[in-house]
Formats: sequence, structure tokens, C-alpha cells
Amino acid sequence: MSQWRKIALGDVLTVVNRFEAVTPDSTYPLLGVRLEGNGAFLRETVLGTETSATRLNRVRQGDFIYSRLFAWRGAFGLIGPDLDGSFVSNEFPIFAADAERVSTAFLRYWFRLPSVWRRVEEDCTGSTPTTRNRYKEQFFLSLEAPLPPLAEQQAVVSRLDALADKVRQVNDHLDAIERDADRLLAVRFRDAIAGAPVRPMAVVAPLVRREVTIELEGSYPELGIRSFGKGTFHKPPLSGADVGTKRLFSIEPGDLLFSNVFAWEGAIAVAQPVDAGRFGSHRFITCRVDPDITSPEFLRYYFLTDAGLEKIGEASPGGAGRNRTLGLEKLMAIQVPIPSRPVQRAFDALQAKVAELKARHATIRQANDALIPAMLERVFSSAD
Repeated sequence: MSQWRKIALGDVLTVVNRFEAVTPDSTYPLLGVRLEGNGAFLRETVLGTETSATRLNRVRQGDFIYSRLFAWRGAFGLIGPDLDGSFVSNEFPIFAADAERVSTAFLRYWFRLPSVWRRVEEDCTGSTPTTRNRYKEQFFLSLEAPLPPLAEQQAVVSRLDALADKVRQVNDHLDAIERDADRLLAVRFRDAIAGAPVRPMAVVAPLVRREVTIELEGSYPELGIRSFGKGTFHKPPLSGADVGTKRLFSIEPGDLLFSNVFAWEGAIAVAQPVDAGRFGSHRFITCRVDPDITSPEFLRYYFLTDAGLEKIGEASPGGAGRNRTLGLEKLMAIQVPIPSRPVQRAFDALQAKVAELKARHATIRQANDALIPAMLERVFSSAD
């Protein structure tokens, strides 16, 4: 590949203003721009009475836009046919391209390079990086991009689009397999609990509290629980001095864990071997399952079903968010289905197989998603 000539964007792009006055009875599809070069998207559709803006700027297919506020994080995008005629606020400058000299699709890929984001950040102005780093149009237009002849730009876009399409196909295929696996689990679980007796949580998985004595020189790595059944995650360790008067409780692998403020949205998990030695605050509800009766994995699955979450919701009175707190007594009173242990073990074995499948898929996705960034680096390496 020959060395590409660098051209200021202002030589091939022109600022476009199509501002329209906002009227109360009109509807306005409003766009945002995703970070890391992931493009424009429809954020919401509002009535004129639902926005404080007095005017909005209309975009057209082929326009190139960016977010002044988040350009330094790669918030650049190309308007496709699905977003034609939508609107943006004045925080999203719009540019039309000289179609004989530049492909905006080519620019879209160039603006996915982290090296470009770092260059953009150098020209951002503002008081704080995360809230005021606005990227002004004069800096954008003076930015020099590597632009080969138009035919070569289009050939590069064609290759990258083909690779991106293959990446999507692989990810879509993996998603379809996982949806089938999840449906199979749901059917098998329904069959497993059909006609099964129920017993209260106080019997099958009573509360356990292992409060620790905080030492000033000690280190206390905390555990977190993701919502929507996404499992646990690790927080940075706290020193004893940082813990202060906060109460901490030790967590052991196999514990059934509930976040008392977000259990209603699926912040329920089973502590894994990698979670050993971690601690939870008083907001963690820790239950220890009686292995002669059930397993933590079986109960976790139940509580993440619609029926289980409904019971958790009923045991979490209050409004939304942090006002919905799972009550300990209410949790212990929940009746859970308990089929025979052989039936449970068969279901848990299927759960484990599905988890292994998803872990393999996660590895494939990681490698698959790295293809485009690697290709971008190769394509544009000669331009730097």
C-alpha cells in the first residue's frame, strides 16, 4: 500500500445547518452517537413540548456527525438510511462530504482508531474531562486524515464492510444457539418443578452472617452482584481505615447471594470459587443451602424466572431503585419448589453444560470482535 496523502477534513467536509424551529405538536426522533466509533443511533422520539430546545438540526443520509462532548471518546458517526430525517441538538455538528474526493464510510472507519481519539482529545477544551471536553468544529476541520484516491477508499470500505458482516454473522449465530439453550433450560425447569412440593427458604437456605472484625492494617476485597442474573464481580480492596464503621461479612463459595436493594431486578448470584476471600456489606443477603435438600444453582435459577422474581418483588416493598429493599423475614418466608434431588441434579448438570457453552462462546466473541480493530490498524498503519 502506498503512503496516503493527509488532507485536512475542512478541504473535503462542509458544515451543514438545517435547523428547524420546534413546534409543540410535532414529533422529533432524536439521535445520539455511541462511543468508540460505534456510530449514530435513535435515542428517543419526543413531542415538541417534551424538549427544552427551541430548534433542532435535521440530518440526512450520508451526513457525518460527532458529539462535541464525547468526541474524545470516539463519538463519531455516519448517518445511514434508517436515520435519515432525524434530528440532533446543536451539540452534534453535521457535515456534508465532497463525494468526489472522500467517502464518509471511509472516515467512519478511520474514526474508530484509538490513536485518532487521542489526537482529538489533545484539542478538546473544558474544565473537566468527562463533562466539558467539547471538541470544537475548527479543530475537527483542521484535523488531517489519510485519504487515498476515492476508488481506493471505496475498496478499503468494501473489505472492511465484508469483514464486519462476517463478524455479525458469527455473533448472530452464537446468539441464536444461546437462545435455543436458554429455551431448553426453561422447558426442562418447568418440567422439573411440575407438581413438586414447596418449602420455605428458612428451611432450604437459611440466612448466614459471618461478620468480620475490621483491623486498621487489614485489606478487604469486596464482592459485587450484577443485576439481571449476570453473576458476581470483584471490587478493589478496601483498607481497614477505608472501611471505617461499615460492617463487612465474609463470603464463601456456594453461598446464595442477594443484593437487598436490587434483588428485584435480578441481582442474585451464587458465589464461585474465584470469589473466595471476598467480603460483602450489610446490603448483601447471604444464604447457605442445605445440600440434602437442594443446590444454590437450582435456587438461583428459580429466583431468576418470572415466577421467582415476582416473589422477590413482593418481598421488596417500596418504590423504584434503592427504595425497594428485600426484607429478610419476607425472603425466608418465600416458598420454593423442591423436586427430588436426582431431578435437581439432572437440571443442574444441564445448567453447567449451558454455562460451559456460553463460556466458549464468550472466548469466540472476544476473538471475533478483535478482528475489525486489528484490520483497522493494518489498513491505516502506513498513514501514520
